[in-house]
Amino acid sequence: MPHDPNCLFCKISQGTIPSQKVYEDEEIYAFNDINPAAPIHFLMIPKKHIPMLESAEAADAPLLGRMMELASRLAKEQGCRPGKEGGFRVVVNNGADGGQEVYHLHLHVMGGPRPWKK
Repeated sequence: MPHDPNCLFCKISQGTIPSQKVYEDEEIYAFNDINPAAPIHFLMIPKKHIPMLESAEAADAPLLGRMMELASRLAKEQGCRPGKEGGFRVVVNNGADGGQEVYHLHLHVMGGPRPWKK
C-alpha cells in the first residue's frame, strides 16, 4: 500500500506517531482528533496515501464506500445516539479553500450532545 514517508497521517497509520486508535483494519485507520470540535470527534483515513478527495480515482471507490459505511458503525460505537434524535456529522475538507490542513484524505466524524465548539 503506497505511503508518503513525509505524511503525518501515513506515520500515524503505521504506528510511528502515537494516536488514540478507534479502529484499524488492512485498509482503514481511525483515531481520536487531538483538537476535538465535538464531544465525539475522530478521524478516519485510508492507509493508502490519497492526498485529497479530489485525488481519488475510480479504483478507490470501494475503499471510500467502506469508509462511509464504517463511519456510521464507529460513530455509534463511540457513543453517538442513533436515529433522528441523535446522529453525527461526516466532513471531508478538500484543498486550502475547503479547509484541508493535512494532505492525506480523511473523514472527520463528529457527534454528541450539542452545542459544539464553533
